[in-house]
Amino acid sequence: MFSLRGLAMSLIGLSMLAGSAIAQDKQEFRRLSVKEYLEKMESGWVGKMVGVEWGAPHEFAATGTMIPEARIRKFAEGMANKAFGQDDLYVQMTFLRTLDKYGIGVSDRQVGIDFANSRYGLAHANDAGRSNLRRGIAPPDSGHPQFTKHADDIDYQIECEFIGFTCPGMANAAIELGDRFGHVMNYGDGVYGGQFLAAMASEAFFESDPLKLVEHGLKCIPQKSQYAECIRDTVTWWKENPADYAKTWQLIQDKYQKNPAYRKASCDKGAFNIDAKINGAYVVMGLLYGKGDLEKSMIIAIAGGQDSDCNSANVGAILFANIPFSKLPEKYSKGLSQTTKFNFTDYNFPELLAATEKVARQAVVKFGGKIEKDAKGEEVFVLPVQTPKPGKLEQTWEPGPIANSKFAQEEMKQINGGSARPR
Repeated sequence: MFSLRGLAMSLIGLSMLAGSAIAQDKQEFRRLSVKEYLEKMESGWVGKMVGVEWGAPHEFAATGTMIPEARIRKFAEGMANKAFGQDDLYVQMTFLRTLDKYGIGVSDRQVGIDFANSRYGLAHANDAGRSNLRRGIAPPDSGHPQFTKHADDIDYQIECEFIGFTCPGMANAAIELGDRFGHVMNYGDGVYGGQFLAAMASEAFFESDPLKLVEHGLKCIPQKSQYAECIRDTVTWWKENPADYAKTWQLIQDKYQKNPAYRKASCDKGAFNIDAKINGAYVVMGLLYGKGDLEKSMIIAIAGGQDSDCNSANVGAILFANIPFSKLPEKYSKGLSQTTKFNFTDYNFPELLAATEKVARQAVVKFGGKIEKDAKGEEVFVLPVQTPKPGKLEQTWEPGPIANSKFAQEEMKQINGGSARPR
């Protein structure tokens, strides 16, 4: 017998299914021509090189004090060409090489094996993490506080741009890959620092406003973390003191240097502070007070002190990634060698760009995008607009359980132990 009620229910069901399909079709995308991507990615690497070399003489020259701008070295043409020996570059190229060789889906265990086999000197979280790997402790436990006192150190933060540059405009890709690579040597805030900065480098392919970049990065880490609190504070203090970064620096110092509650996991409790939070605050200080000016932004990051070269390198990588290389002032790349290999790597500069592009093409597809050709036959990255989904909250001073991740005997045979050289 024909049922009007049954018909009505069927129509409602079909309507719900149609609504679901429409919702799925509402996925938004952004388009980035491959040509523009390549130019901005090239600029991003140049910015990293300029920033780290500019700040190099000032690394830990000031701990607990600011560096007066008058004492900061002047910019000089050819500065980037002196950065081939900087660990901020060659360490992350070890990770890029793993992606280049094994693909975007590489396991954290293979990441750990390759890092264990690196042959350069290291310090702090990188050194402790690599030592754990060589002892058979596999990721993510290699960065767990049970096995290292350096879990909140700056290390992943200073070597995260390879993820931002290979995942343009894809926040959740930066989060997911950051979780995989960051836990090789860090935990909690030490991981969040790298996710925060990689997300900004990723978004810089589309966004130039420093505040919007910082706000985007904040969405990519747990809001209850001390790292997020530190960045929010820095933004608030900038708004309260928009013309005086020294006041903001002092507020950062009072809370995140002097207050023991915010140094519960610091490897050192004195003036020396390699914690990711405070150095991340100096990066944000440079971005906000620099107002998009490349040199002013890096100078302010250096002026904050502590790990000055790493902080100015982060600033340079993020800001330069918004500028196509053809529009980048020549002084930043003048004389840049195309044949010199980065220390301890297989890459010269063109090879670095090629490896980054190769991985980016894989990342675009893996994380929900596609590569199309436009009406002129030129390739375009079609990138999903992603609502950031941060990972679970980790606190180094109250860590969760270990994963009991250990390398199997066959995996240990792949680790040759390296021959670490002094840093």
